[in-house]
Amino acid sequence: MSKTVVLVYSGGLDTTVCIPLLREEYGFEH
Repeated sequence: MSKTVVLVYSGGLDTTVCIPLLREEYGFEH
C-alpha cells in the first residue's frame, strides 16, 4: 500500500485521478 501511495504522489497529474480511487478503496481523507 505504501508503495502505491508514493507512486501516486510522484505521478503529478495522475494523483488527481488516483486520489479519489484511493479514498474509496482505503478511506484516505487527503
